[in-house]
Amino acid sequence: MNAGSSGNVSVRTPRGMVITPSGCSAETIADDHPVGMTLDGKARGNRPPSSEWFMHAAIYRAYTDAAAIVHTHSDACTALACLGQPLPAFHYLVVRFGGDDVRCAPYVTFGTPELADVAVTALIDRTACLLANHGMIVTGPTAEEALTAAITLETLARQYLLARAAGKVRLLTTAEMQAARERFKTYGPGNGVSAAK
Repeated sequence: MNAGSSGNVSVRTPRGMVITPSGCSAETIADDHPVGMTLDGKARGNRPPSSEWFMHAAIYRAYTDAAAIVHTHSDACTALACLGQPLPAFHYLVVRFGGDDVRCAPYVTFGTPELADVAVTALIDRTACLLANHGMIVTGPTAEEALTAAITLETLARQYLLARAAGKVRLLTTAEMQAARERFKTYGPGNGVSAAK
């Protein structure tokens, strides 16, 4: 979902978080490269943490249910973020991120506490947001679920941009989104409903 050294991931730990190091890529990172650090910025080891550690730490401080964070510059999410627009209620799966849209935080220079602040605000009652002229960020209760959410968000952003290119997009109403939200309460494993259709 990233090209080169763009993007970063982290997981919450009892002492703070473990985050990918600055300047790494999927091809160059090794198991012993992620940087352990406290949420106030004290890093362990001799590798510098990702330049976006402020944003990850601020999200963990603000949202205790966030156990993992994925930040990417994936194509469709970044394209939509460069329009400075949210991902609206064009598809019922948008409710999986906590609301009737995925907000777009205003542009702020990368790697700054100010970016952390706008991301935290955009994530109120949400598990994902776009970052204007930058990319996207998602949280999850596990690393696997955060990655799945990031892939889902990128897929939805691509579908939305394709629909916009083809014509006027029909957005779902508040009532339709609420119905989807209610339906998801009984969707998936463990809901007591037979898997047979």
